[in-house]
Amino acid sequence: MIVTRFAPSPNGPLHWGHAYSAIVAHDLARGSDGGAGGKFLLRIEDIDGPRSQPELAEEFRRDLEWLGLEWNEVPAQGTRLARYEEALAALDALGVLYPCTCTRADIAAAASEIGPEGPIYPGTCRLRGPSAGAPAALRLDWAKALEITGPLSWEDDAAGDQPVAQAAPGDPVLRRKDLPASYHLAVTVDDAADGVTLVTRGRDLFHATPVHRVLQALLDLPVPRWHHHPLLLDPEGRKLAKRRGSPAIADYRTAGEDGRAWADRLRDRAWPTGISLQKAHI
Repeated sequence: MIVTRFAPSPNGPLHWGHAYSAIVAHDLARGSDGGAGGKFLLRIEDIDGPRSQPELAEEFRRDLEWLGLEWNEVPAQGTRLARYEEALAALDALGVLYPCTCTRADIAAAASEIGPEGPIYPGTCRLRGPSAGAPAALRLDWAKALEITGPLSWEDDAAGDQPVAQAAPGDPVLRRKDLPASYHLAVTVDDAADGVTLVTRGRDLFHATPVHRVLQALLDLPVPRWHHHPLLLDPEGRKLAKRRGSPAIADYRTAGEDGRAWADRLRDRAWPTGISLQKAHI
């Protein structure tokens, strides 16, 4: 049975990119008519500190219902903090974590490469140790992790079998200075706990999947398949984003538009005015 999930953060309203992502996940599990026999899960990712707005979770449910989607809701991230601590303790016991006190400015000044998320962390605190008394994040020592796991690969529906590269993706953060877990750790632990068998998300997160695959191996978690779908783009060719004020689907809902009709348009790749579908391949 296919189990997918849609996991929005309540730090702003859902836009059309979210709607498309939810429809992709829903239809891969249940079919556009709801009859494929799989499960489509809703998980609220609400550990984003002061940016989280709990009241938005109910708006998200109304948006999904308006689109004609049916789901099973699982516990929100805020109820899972003990799971993240257990995972961090297990990783620490393997010797693959180290504290990092570097700021964004420190990393930008020291980095020699730019990656999908900006300057690539050069391992400063791994090499010299953290600054005494400063707030610390926890990073994954990529080289040590791969010494333990050995060669790994993962499967994407479109791109096929993908080997995990030996080159470090900047020793990713697993616990932030201000939050109990990073996206990488929380989503990996949550997807395993929820029985997700097919992880659906945008192509902008393709680069993150090797990190999750390594964490699955280290923590002895089940390995799903992945489906990285194209992104919806604004008139300037940028992915839709809450921080840029991309049109909220709640505005269409409260204006009395037909959500099921809009969902069918998205399935037929008929986008709202000014929005286009990413054409570049992974």
